[in-house]
Amino acid sequence: MMRNIFLICFFLLGTVPPAFAIQADALYDQLNKKVLTVKDYTAQVKLKIDVNYMRVPQLNGTMFFKSPNKMRLERKGGLSILPKKNINLTLSNLIPTGKVAVLDQGTALYNGRKLRVLKIVPDDDQNQIILTKLWIDEDAVLVIHLETTTRNDGTIMMDMEYNNYASYALPDKVKILLDLKDYKLPKGITFDYDEWADTKTTKPSKSQKGTIEIFYSNYTINKGLSDLVFNKTND
Repeated sequence: MMRNIFLICFFLLGTVPPAFAIQADALYDQLNKKVLTVKDYTAQVKLKIDVNYMRVPQLNGTMFFKSPNKMRLERKGGLSILPKKNINLTLSNLIPTGKVAVLDQGTALYNGRKLRVLKIVPDDDQNQIILTKLWIDEDAVLVIHLETTTRNDGTIMMDMEYNNYASYALPDKVKILLDLKDYKLPKGITFDYDEWADTKTTKPSKSQKGTIEIFYSNYTINKGLSDLVFNKTND
C-alpha cells in the first residue's frame, strides 16, 4: 500500500527526486574537463560584425588558438588581428579559472530549449571575471548560452551552436552580443576598418549595441601548435 502511494505521488508531481538529478558541481566538472581537452586548434572562420553605427563587410580568415589564452585571427591577405586587453573569443576564457563556487539555478527555457542554469563565481577577488552564468544542455554537456561579467569589459553574452565538433565542445557558430560602450573591438579590426569598411557610417547611438557572428569550419585540433604562430605582429 505504501509503495503504491509513493508511486502515485511521484507521477502526480511529475518530478524526479533530487538524488536522481546530476549535481551542479558534477555537471560543471564534466563541462570544464570537456572544454579543457582542447589544447590548441586551427580553424577557418567567417566573421560578421554588425555594429549599429558602421558597416563592416564579412571577414574571412584563419583562427589560431592555444590554451590557455593565446589567440590570433589572420584575415586573408595577411592582416593579423591580435585581441589585446579584450575578452578572448573562446569558451575556456569566459569561465573563471581556479577555485570557484557553483550555484545551481535550476532549469530554464532558452530559445525553446530546456537548459540547466549554473552561476559560476570565482573565489579569487582579483579574477578578471566577476561572474559567469551558463545555460547548459545536460545530455550533451554543452554550453548553449553564456553571460560573463568582467571587471574591464562589461558583460559579454554568447550563443553557441554545435555540430561536427561537439565532442570537443567546439562550436560551429558563435554569436556574441555586445554593448559597445563597455567593449573594445580588437585593434586589428578597427585598424583595418578605414581600408575595407563601408565609408557610410552613422553617428553612434547611446545604446551602441552590436553583434559578432563567427562561423567555424575545418578545425584541426590538438596538433601541437607552435608559440611562434602567435609572435607575429599586426601588419
